[in-house]
Amino acid sequence: MNEITGLHHITAISGNAKKNFDFYTRVMGLRFVKKTVNFDDPHTYHFYYGDETGTPGTILTFFPWEDIMAGRRGTHMATEVGYSIPEGSIDFWLKRFEKENIIYNKPSSKFGEIYLTFIDPDGLKVELTVPEKPDNRTPWVTNEVGEENATRGFHHVTLTLEDVQPTADLLVSVFGYKLDKHHTNRYRFVSPAGDTANYIDLVEAKGESRGHVAGGSVHHIAFRMKDDDMQMHYRQLLEDRGLNVTPQLDRKYFRSVYFREPGGVLFELATDVPGFTVDEPAAELGTHLMLPPQYESQRDEIVKKLIKLD
Repeated sequence: MNEITGLHHITAISGNAKKNFDFYTRVMGLRFVKKTVNFDDPHTYHFYYGDETGTPGTILTFFPWEDIMAGRRGTHMATEVGYSIPEGSIDFWLKRFEKENIIYNKPSSKFGEIYLTFIDPDGLKVELTVPEKPDNRTPWVTNEVGEENATRGFHHVTLTLEDVQPTADLLVSVFGYKLDKHHTNRYRFVSPAGDTANYIDLVEAKGESRGHVAGGSVHHIAFRMKDDDMQMHYRQLLEDRGLNVTPQLDRKYFRSVYFREPGGVLFELATDVPGFTVDEPAAELGTHLMLPPQYESQRDEIVKKLIKLD
């Protein structure tokens, strides 16, 4: 009943909001699920991209800060966002990245799966993986990115750590993950309760310098909690381990609890409910600026300061 099935969302930091919006909606073909603002900085957008309804396991979110300095990949952080793509679609993405002048590496293989690595306009490292087992999630499609090539949602996320053991212990003993595969310094953990978005890769990089979370970096990763009861169950387990866990915070589209796992990465427990249709019908997702209730009275001032997307 309380098994974690995988990732809920991944949140990253970008620079220019319009550049980020154009890349993920047009080049990557994701749905713009929600246009809102940062709960702690209402003059900054918070963008959500995903499938048709923003299903947990497909949601990539960004805080676009215009003048943010560039981050630096290293230890104590999430360093790669992995998407699942259909078999036979690698060539499509290679040609698309070439046309769009996107930095990418030649396709390679990891744990028996072909993948393509690219860097988004702010330096975020993203991987497109053809999974061993076909991913049958229904994708969002556009005129430029059809069903035969579209991303299906998350495949994995990679954490780069000084020492993988404390994080691995948390994933296994608290979150129910199991070690699935291991090659040199990369360890892949899987949640047996989930079919998709259920891999976490831990890369051990002893002696590597500590990363810096800023532009082009992952801010935090969130795990799925089906409801408040499940979330409180895991919150108690984490507290019992002596971890500093926040109270539940209402993020309007889900409720959140945050903590830093032993390797230093910010983790979140996010509820599946109420979802993104709580304030917009499914057909209109992402078409309106939706403000947290506490900022609604400041709408005119906030709109003036936000960069226009079209």
